[in-house]
This record gives sequence, C-alpha cells and structure tokens, in this order.
Amino acid sequence: MSPLQLSGIRDLAERFDVFILDQFGVLHDGAAPYPGAVETLVRLKQAGRRTLLLSNSGKRSAPNEARLVKLGFVPGSWDHFLSSGEVAWQSLRRQLADGTGLRCLLIARDGDRSAVDGLPLTLVKTGEEADIVLLSASEGDRFDLDHYRRLLKPAATRGIRCLCTNPDKIMLTPLGPRFGAGRIAELYVELGGEVTWIGKPFPEIYAAALDMLGNPDPARVVCVGDSIEHDISGGHGAGLRTGLVMTGVLETSSQAEREKLFAEHDATPDFLVRTFAW
Repeated sequence: MSPLQLSGIRDLAERFDVFILDQFGVLHDGAAPYPGAVETLVRLKQAGRRTLLLSNSGKRSAPNEARLVKLGFVPGSWDHFLSSGEVAWQSLRRQLADGTGLRCLLIARDGDRSAVDGLPLTLVKTGEEADIVLLSASEGDRFDLDHYRRLLKPAATRGIRCLCTNPDKIMLTPLGPRFGAGRIAELYVELGGEVTWIGKPFPEIYAAALDMLGNPDPARVVCVGDSIEHDISGGHGAGLRTGLVMTGVLETSSQAEREKLFAEHDATPDFLVRTFAW
C-alpha cells in the first residue's frame, strides 16, 4: 500500500497522541533548524501531544539536548530525549558495575568523550591495545575508510567486541553527506569482527523509548524520521505507525529512488510529509 501524503504535521497531530521523532534530518541539518521545525515542536506541545526525540547519536542524551537549545529550539518543547549513546552508556554501566576496567578504543568526533565519561574504561589509541571498541561517531568528513581499516583491523583480527552506538550509515556534514559510524561498523564486520548494534532500527532502543513514555497504546504512537532504513524500518519493527519526511538523507531523492528503498528494506511508511512543519 502506498503511503498517505499529508500536508503537514498538524495532520498527524489529529491522528496520534504520542510522537517519536528523529532529530538529524527531521528537526535540523546539524547546523540550523529546518524552516518551521522550532514552531512545530512548540505547537505539538500546546496541542497536548507528547514527544520523545529518539536519536542515533553516540553521545548521551544531555549533550544532545543542550545542542538543540544552542541551535534555537525551545527548552521544554519536547518531553523526553533518548539517544543510542544513552542506552549504550546505561547498559555498559550495568555490565561494568563490578568496577573492572577495560581498555577501550573510542571512535568519536572532535575528541568527544561523553560516551564513556563516568565508566570504568581506560581509553587507548590503537586496535592492538583494545579490550573493547566503541563506535559512537564518524569523522568521515576528515578521514577515509582506509584510515578506519588500519585502526580497527588489529582489534577485529583478535576478535575484540565492538559496540556501535550510532548505526547511521550516512551522516550530514557541512561538506555534504559522508559515511557514518554505521558504515565503520560494517567495515569492522568485513574485517572479521563482530558488532553489537545499539540504536534504530534495532529493538532495544524502541523498548527503552516506549518504557520512558509509560508504554502507551501503540495505535496512538507515530514515529517520524528521514531514514527508511533506520526510522521507518525500526518503527514498523516496534509495531508503530511511521511518517517519512523528505528532508535529511532523502532531500534530493526521487520518488523512484524512495520506492526502491521501501522495497529494499521492506519498510513503506504509513504517511509522507514534505517537511517537519505544521
């Protein structure tokens, strides 16, 4: 069945009480909000709709929320924020509760350490030294895949556990789309390593999101995103309705290209909305 084309987010607000929203590619492009996005979040709140922002960010939730405010979003215009980095951090905290330290090779952006701060991990710089690899972000706008291949091959060869806390294969940068942490995780598998994926479209993050929302009636929940592979596939896998915005990674896509992706991922959205605007 083809998705239903809607004129704006207000049409979804008439159908659903709870919104699970992606951030990158839906609310903003990494540098500025999309036109109407700030106002639309506020209007959903004013209409009594509950919102949870669900992000494949390897950073924890708090730094993501601070970034949104810095970009110009109104504090309190969303109810909850949950990142894949937060889910991973909480899981690692439980697993490492005995205080046993591991040597961790952290793949992040711009020296960011929020993914491991407060955990009994010792950071190392090479795959030879690592007991665990944590992929929280990509610097695909600075390095090519061969850089990561050289860095990670020793760890993959030794069978070192790898956690990918940002499954996005493509990321938006000021230079245009570049490969994301999810593509680096695929490379780790190609090198013979094993990867544990945390984030959309995998079930653990949706279970955590719905629990945070108090486990509402699934029929009253809609997931809105720009990625068919992550947002639409993940929402459907969680038994939720989905809305696709045609910004972000799909901004220059044709209808034929979108339909090909629907078939490839067996994930057709229930609704189409041009942008996240009221």
